Amino acid sequence: MQTVLYTQRVEFVKSYGERRDCADQNIPRFIDACGYLPVPVPNVWSVAEGMLAEFQPVGIVLTGGNSLEKYGGDAPERDDVEKKLLAYAMSHDIAVYGFCRGMQVILDYYGCELESVDGHVAVHHKLLGRPEFEVTEVNSYHNQGCHKVKEPLEVLAWTDDGVAEAICYKEKRILGTMWHPEREEPFCETDIKRIRELFGKAKEE
Repeated sequence: MQTVLYTQRVEFVKSYGERRDCADQNIPRFIDACGYLPVPVPNVWSVAEGMLAEFQPVGIVLTGGNSLEKYGGDAPERDDVEKKLLAYAMSHDIAVYGFCRGMQVILDYYGCELESVDGHVAVHHKLLGRPEFEVTEVNSYHNQGCHKVKEPLEVLAWTDDGVAEAICYKEKRILGTMWHPEREEPFCETDIKRIRELFGKAKEE
């Protein structure tokens, strides 16, 4: 079974003085539904780097949670690991999918500014843009977004207030969406199909 690595959010537990990596259990469920073996990556680059060599993933998923430090977040170690994962993926031809914060990481990596947006938390939006992205509605759980996407990134879908909701960099097999595919019940078949096309057809067990 082909492996897909996915990143985790950082939670600071004051009572124990611990910085913990964690992720919604629906994230590995979604990756599994796409036909891949999901493997979580810690926010420790020396370990993550070794995992890249050991598992040789067909894809990397940059997940949601935690704002980037430059926009008020408090998980610099996650920023560092995800930036390095993205750079590694680009140099080793590994496909990357980022959702919510993950798409913001991609935007920031390519110099696109984020700004505060209203009306994008705990709601559903209709999309404008490419026909394949004009689905009925997508979920939305973000308070920062991007109105001006720079090359080499390309906007695929946006909301009626001009916030980019899906982006890509075709030559490098990068895809980003601001919605959370793992929060749909059941998972959306178009999201699953999109991931399979990006990462490559999953091998049969």
